[in-house]
Amino acid sequence: MGGYASFKRRLYRLGHVSFFGLAIINLFFYFTVAILNLDGAWIRIASWGFVAGAIAMPLCCLIVAHYPRLKALFLLPVGSLLISGLLTFWEVAKL
Repeated sequence: MGGYASFKRRLYRLGHVSFFGLAIINLFFYFTVAILNLDGAWIRIASWGFVAGAIAMPLCCLIVAHYPRLKALFLLPVGSLLISGLLTFWEVAKL
């Protein structure tokens, strides 16, 4: 995979870290929804968005590690996570 600072190795590390880091974010989302008794369509959309981002981010890291020209794939997990975070913030701010 090259040296410690090679592009491929960095993306493999990023995929590994994002796999566990986004799982923790999903857990925090669950506790936020449970403690604040949030419910509704926007929360369900945010929930699925967090799940999609948690699955897509490590996969995108793996794909881009081997095909660097496909960097635009990162728009999918990043967009999903960003929209989910904003929807969650919107619902919590309404309280």
